[in-house]
Amino acid sequence: MTETAAEAPPAATPPAKRSRPAQHPAKAIIVASIGNALEWFDLIVFGFLSVVISTQFFPPGNPTAALLQTLVAFGLAFLMRPLGAIFLGRYADRHGRMKAMVMSAGLMMLGTGIIAFIPTYAQIGVFATVGLVIARLIQGFSAGGEFGSATAFLAEQSPDKRGFFASWQVASQGFTTLLASAFGVGLANWLTPEQLHAWGWRIPFMFGLIIGPVALYMRRNVPETEEFEAIEPSKTPLMDVMRAHKAPLLAAIGVTVLANVATYVVLFMPSFAQRELGLPASGAFAATLVTGVVQLVLAPFAGALSDRIGRVPVMAGAGAGMLLLIWPLFAWLVASPTVATMIAVQAIYGVLLSCYFGVVPSMLCELFPTRNRTTGLSLGYNIAATLFGGFSPALIVWLIATTGSKLAPSYYVMFAAALSLSALVFAHKRFGVR
Repeated sequence: MTETAAEAPPAATPPAKRSRPAQHPAKAIIVASIGNALEWFDLIVFGFLSVVISTQFFPPGNPTAALLQTLVAFGLAFLMRPLGAIFLGRYADRHGRMKAMVMSAGLMMLGTGIIAFIPTYAQIGVFATVGLVIARLIQGFSAGGEFGSATAFLAEQSPDKRGFFASWQVASQGFTTLLASAFGVGLANWLTPEQLHAWGWRIPFMFGLIIGPVALYMRRNVPETEEFEAIEPSKTPLMDVMRAHKAPLLAAIGVTVLANVATYVVLFMPSFAQRELGLPASGAFAATLVTGVVQLVLAPFAGALSDRIGRVPVMAGAGAGMLLLIWPLFAWLVASPTVATMIAVQAIYGVLLSCYFGVVPSMLCELFPTRNRTTGLSLGYNIAATLFGGFSPALIVWLIATTGSKLAPSYYVMFAAALSLSALVFAHKRFGVR
């Protein structure tokens, strides 16, 4: 390796001798996943119901403009993610992963509660729009810290099985995609369009409020990781990252671009299927539900495989598959716009996404030492999410409108895949990521 000692990510600190009973692995996974599920459920529901939400919080008259404004509001929350990553990531490295996870879950509940109960544009005018944006900013700040603290907590359960444990961060996102899609199917089948627009869209957000107290209770009663307790916490984790780990931070941003873009394309697919392909809402959500199932099942296998053969082979294979197959998949879907075709496309897409994204959390953890791990991986992930993920739906709508091509989403995914594969090669050669 050619990097300087200052830039090289130190090896993980070995766990201290146990001074308390070992925490059951399943409990650690559930505790991290339930809060992460709350974060991502609200995020995914907002993306799935963007067409409906656009009619509730923005002026009527131009559906395309209203949808774009809704997707911009969706993306604005991502501007808060780096701030959340700095504040909550720093807090986690100084005071513990679990304390930061409790704080992020509480903030997400606040944002969800605002969306669930705020009056609509027809009732209070522009104040509804402002309230929606404030709620999304709170959620963005919360999500900025959740990924890093939950990922570090999972990865530090077992240094020998980092890939498997950290992959549950992604698997839990698959579960929330599955759950949110199930809500979408149920709402589309059981409610009339009038009922959905009048009050039905609030149901998933109210359900999210039920998850919150459970997550808070569980997280308040779980000890810190032994790997964190074995070190002397840094007093300046952000300064440490910016001073000594700039190159690993750039690598973290790069390899995460594809994971973010691919994930938010999934969120956009129900709207794409309805608006561009004319598919029924129930079929569009059912196809996305398949992606959630694949991600839930396959991500832990991808993480475990990376523990055996290395992070790079699994991620490189999946990233190359995404680069080569995404355009043919969209071309097939556009040429044959049926629910069956969309289900098949979403299943294949889900396999590639799971194999790549399922390994990303463990790789990010290994780029940074324990003392500033949460700060480093939170910044890397959330900078990529802000620049390339959050505005993906709005950018795709704009690309389709500008180019007139329904294949525009595939071009953006191909760009992200090429960028992340280049960053993966850099990380492998520069830092010896195995």
